Amino acid sequence: MAKFQNLFTWAVSVITLLAQAMGKKITIGANAADNDWDNAHATFYGDMGGAETMQGACGYGNLFQQGYGLETTALSTALFNNGLTCGACFEVMCVDDPQWCIPNSGTIKITATNFCPPNWDPAPDHWCNPPMKHFDLSMAMFTKLAQAKAGIIPIKYRRVPCSKKGGVKFLLKGNPFWLAVLVYNVGRAGDVTSVRIRGSKTGWLQMSRNWGQIWQIGSNMVGQSLSFQVTTSDGRTLKSDNVAPGEWQFGQTYEGKNNF
Repeated sequence: MAKFQNLFTWAVSVITLLAQAMGKKITIGANAADNDWDNAHATFYGDMGGAETMQGACGYGNLFQQGYGLETTALSTALFNNGLTCGACFEVMCVDDPQWCIPNSGTIKITATNFCPPNWDPAPDHWCNPPMKHFDLSMAMFTKLAQAKAGIIPIKYRRVPCSKKGGVKFLLKGNPFWLAVLVYNVGRAGDVTSVRIRGSKTGWLQMSRNWGQIWQIGSNMVGQSLSFQVTTSDGRTLKSDNVAPGEWQFGQTYEGKNNF
């Protein structure tokens, strides 16, 4: 009898573990919830050339020059997180709309580069208003999933790691008394939560976020070689030593040797 009870207990334990394993999503980012599929809707803005998707609320400017191209999206308030989600990558699929979803279209991977602002005028279906989760894709990305004339489609989405070539990049802007740095081409989590800077004549100094992924500091760093510590939303920190030489110039981009 005792042997049977032990066997029964063992069997229950195995079944429980299997059930937990089958129900658990594979995690990639900092939080398990980041990788669970969630429901949202998607539209598109601009034309196939994507001119209207350039610039944007994340500060990336020309998305072709910065390496993002048209594989991008604007996010609604619920997802944009006041710009902290800029640089994060998502996987998206069209679902539950056989009229418009392209059969066997699979998924697309996109980077958050812009903000889809809410519209408070009285009207139905303001998709970017809180608490709606919404992706406003480039037309090139939308038409990989559905016919353009659909206008809006139901989707499932999840956070995925960003795959970037080369090192993290730093575009230096400002003036001798104020330095602003656009941090981009960030791998893995993609979204930067903290940036520190060190000049050849200073220790490590904390930068503050201006907007999007533009970080600033009110110090004169001219004539000093610059190093950076970048922390992303998954808690990882990457140090890039002496990225910019002492003779660095405003308006120039400097690339670190490593990425996440």
